[in-house]
Amino acid sequence: MSAHQITIEVNETEIVSGLLLVPAQPVACYVLAHGAGAGMTHPFMTAVAEGLHARHMATLRYQFPYMERGSKRPDRAVLAHATVRAAVASASRLTPTLPLIAGGKSFGARMTSQAQAQMPLPDVRGLAFLGFPLHPAGKPSEDRAAHLSEVLIPMLFLQGTRDALADRQVLATVLQRLSPVATSHLIEQADHSFHVPVRSGTTDRQVLDDVLDTLVAWALRICGRRPASER
Repeated sequence: MSAHQITIEVNETEIVSGLLLVPAQPVACYVLAHGAGAGMTHPFMTAVAEGLHARHMATLRYQFPYMERGSKRPDRAVLAHATVRAAVASASRLTPTLPLIAGGKSFGARMTSQAQAQMPLPDVRGLAFLGFPLHPAGKPSEDRAAHLSEVLIPMLFLQGTRDALADRQVLATVLQRLSPVATSHLIEQADHSFHVPVRSGTTDRQVLDDVLDTLVAWALRICGRRPASER
């Protein structure tokens, strides 16, 4: 499979890269933002896109401006939010017949949810988070979740039980407050990168399969779509 390279105009001065991967008989398109420390071509991002492709879901991965420039310092929120909006607009234009899901990994998940909380992202049916960073490592807090109450579309939290950025009790409290809009799927023994120890008896590949199967089933449900095999 080969992703189509695109450019996304964020504003008059910022243009970022994107990778669009569309399978045969796509059921939806996931607008996928990367984490703080690695861009859209990171092996995890590629594995997610290719795994969703195999499950008949299109993806649009994209860079935030700081990553496009090769910087290690994430953009200010206002620019990150504008980038999310520009990527969603590009996905809507490039896959006009598909329902859209937005979200991403860690930092990308949080920037997407903040953008949605400030003003709904056009055509987006739901938000799917691949490891939402509820707080800094080792400092449990609900502060980063405060804006989520302003998100009125379905949210899916895919989280590892050993995620240092999402204390299990904090996550449970946040989800209870957001119910029924938000649901979760917890992966036992997985960390923030969805890595599991050998002693868990599960492989990272199996974990990713579980994550992607859950994401696709949820997306089909909220979008009112049938699996490609039934179409």
